[in-house]
Amino acid sequence: MRLRHPKLLTGCCLVAGLLLATAASAEKADRNLPLNAEADALRYDDARQTSVFTGNVVITKGTIIIRGARVEVRQDAQGNQFGTVNGNPGFFRQKRDGVDEFIEGTAQRIEYDSQADTVRFVGDAVLKRFKGTQLNDETTGSVIVYNNTTDVFTVDGGVASRTAGNPTGRVRAMLTPVPKEGAPVAPPAPPATLRPSNQLGEGQQ
Repeated sequence: MRLRHPKLLTGCCLVAGLLLATAASAEKADRNLPLNAEADALRYDDARQTSVFTGNVVITKGTIIIRGARVEVRQDAQGNQFGTVNGNPGFFRQKRDGVDEFIEGTAQRIEYDSQADTVRFVGDAVLKRFKGTQLNDETTGSVIVYNNTTDVFTVDGGVASRTAGNPTGRVRAMLTPVPKEGAPVAPPAPPATLRPSNQLGEGQQ
């Protein structure tokens, strides 16, 4: 469903305002680009200043991409926007300003707070930073809070982070060191080459 009706466009403006608050370190050009929202359904409440998108929600605005099963956006009397993305998982991606880097996160719930200028990933949270198409950093935990203004994030572990692959629920991180100026950057190792076998048991004694 593409938004065209005036009431729907009003709700869409709330989402636009929400996405405008995504940070000093986020891509500044996104602020002046049109927002596109698609969903199976939209419910807009003018009295409460809320827009609820449901069903395969996809929101794009410049470099921003948001996906989820349900996206709710609310605006307070001071004009601050608050949004919640629910999914299995919800997805957020945006280019960082001035560099060929992207921030990408997934979680069962993603919360935006334009007043605090933060993005909060809750439940099976994963935050990644890409340099171009190459994964540079990856962090997992129960709750990850990313501050767009300071470009600082915090990660909490705990019981909710326990999985078969991480039974302790501890925070896990892969951080790539910043290369020194002029130092050669080692290319990524090529993937292993698999040789097909033409018959069962080939190579066995």
